Amino acid sequence: MFLQQVVNGLTLGSTYAIIALGYTLIFGVLNIVNMAHGEIFMIGAFVGLMLVMKFNAGIFTALAGAMIAGAILGFLLERVALRPLRRREVSHLAPLISTIGVSIFLESLALKVFGPQAQSFPPLLSGQLFELGTLKISMIQIVILGVSFALMAVLRFWLAKTKLGKSIRATAENIETAGLLGVNTGRVIVMTVMLASGLGAVAGVLVGLAFNAVEPTMGISMGFKGLAVLILGGLGNITGAMVGGLLLGVAEVFSVAYGESSYREAVAFGLIMVLLFIRPQGLFGSSPAQGGR
Repeated sequence: MFLQQVVNGLTLGSTYAIIALGYTLIFGVLNIVNMAHGEIFMIGAFVGLMLVMKFNAGIFTALAGAMIAGAILGFLLERVALRPLRRREVSHLAPLISTIGVSIFLESLALKVFGPQAQSFPPLLSGQLFELGTLKISMIQIVILGVSFALMAVLRFWLAKTKLGKSIRATAENIETAGLLGVNTGRVIVMTVMLASGLGAVAGVLVGLAFNAVEPTMGISMGFKGLAVLILGGLGNITGAMVGGLLLGVAEVFSVAYGESSYREAVAFGLIMVLLFIRPQGLFGSSPAQGGR
């Protein structure tokens, strides 16, 4: 029973981690919270659903399509809502308000196009179940865990070892200094927003598969959970986003398994509050000078 709940928690938590990574990348580079991230996550879920339903695409094709759609939305978000504000002397709250406007627009668009009803993925893999003693794991869980951990590992390696990844880290540390050292910071910002949005869209498909439901308002609750993980792990910290997401997922599942389902989110967020009382900068947070990356 315990091991089963751990697997269930890691499955859920891995999707939270992918969502939080999108928040973390944008916060690290631009020092803003992208409030449209939850709605990009939702649009990605619908794109994956439409590819499966209308074009009989496989799950990995749906994930790839959702990532491309999310990256395109990220490009448009940067061009329309973020770039014009960076060129002006505006309040630091202006980008936050701008992304809130984008989120409202995307949610309204989804309601108009897809309707308010929840929609389900067809039973692609749901019938396949593997038993390892008392542990039961479905093919859907294997796909979610495999894709999520693969994305986290690839992202970690890419940021640490590639030229563009190092440029992102340098820009996150100090955008002015990175520019003086020859980094094309404008290009880095665009790539970062596109990458973060692509990850959010993939997470949307994974969550849609996990809960077998996709709806226009799903980005709101998942967006808040991603923000919670961002704060729990440490603002702008990649490792913190990964670990924080897994912890939140495990906490939620255990609160249902050994408590009341109605207290699921209260227990999980209560745990976050306690941890932040003990360590306000987050689990992996550090001083602003270090940046935690």
